Amino acid sequence: MTDLVQLQADIEQLAATPEGAALAPSAVDAIESLLYALEGGTVRSASKGDDNVWRANPWVKRGILLGFRLGRLKAYDGELSFVDKDTYPIRRFKVEHNVRVVPGGSSIRRGAYVASGVVCMPPMYVNVGAYVDTGTMVDSHALIGSCAQIGKRVHVSAAAQIGGVLEPVNAAPVVIEDDVLVGGNCGVYEGTIVRSRAVLAAGVVLTRGTPVFDLARETVYRGNAEQPLEIPEAAVVVPGARAVTSGWGADHHLSLQAPVIVKYRDEKTDLATTLEAWLR
Repeated sequence: MTDLVQLQADIEQLAATPEGAALAPSAVDAIESLLYALEGGTVRSASKGDDNVWRANPWVKRGILLGFRLGRLKAYDGELSFVDKDTYPIRRFKVEHNVRVVPGGSSIRRGAYVASGVVCMPPMYVNVGAYVDTGTMVDSHALIGSCAQIGKRVHVSAAAQIGGVLEPVNAAPVVIEDDVLVGGNCGVYEGTIVRSRAVLAAGVVLTRGTPVFDLARETVYRGNAEQPLEIPEAAVVVPGARAVTSGWGADHHLSLQAPVIVKYRDEKTDLATTLEAWLR
């Protein structure tokens, strides 16, 4: 097993090499070791502490960026023909990985962790540094961005986008915790955290600057420059709107998009999502 303490030290030293200067020959081995560690789940680009707070692991992100710096363009021919950095080819899976990648144009980049029991419906994409835990389904036209953290038994529905946060290196990426349902055409961006068992109805868009109105608890959740937006555990979020109440916007009866928590998950909600288990 790779000595992770030594690997971190090597990555930090290599990443400090001035831009334009040649990287040491050891950089190739360091990047390869990091990719294997990411793919094996022994390191992650972000992790949750004992205080329930998600934090980025900056050295891992520096290593991923170093891989882009080190890489050279290469043409790949096969089932998919493409040109990309030679440090980040497509991952190849074997039967023993127990990951279903259904035919039809899906790609998972090297340096992404995809656990046993994950199902990938075509076409979908998982980028470098992402972590997708067991029992999760990534549906058609869905995107899992760089360093995004996806928990167990999550359904990322068709055309949903889970944004990536690779830079700045100390910024925590988007996190979707266990047993979350992300509806079709949802967008979750800018380090937003969706706590376990939450349900995002189709079309919900969440960013750091999006206020989320909680009807059940009569409060508003917001992110800021220091803290990401956080969706509470078991919240059921639907697309909503709030009226513009003054000026030209009010005169024209305009409204702004506003996600709304209409309730918290209950037996009725759970019954509506039981079909997910049959699809895996």
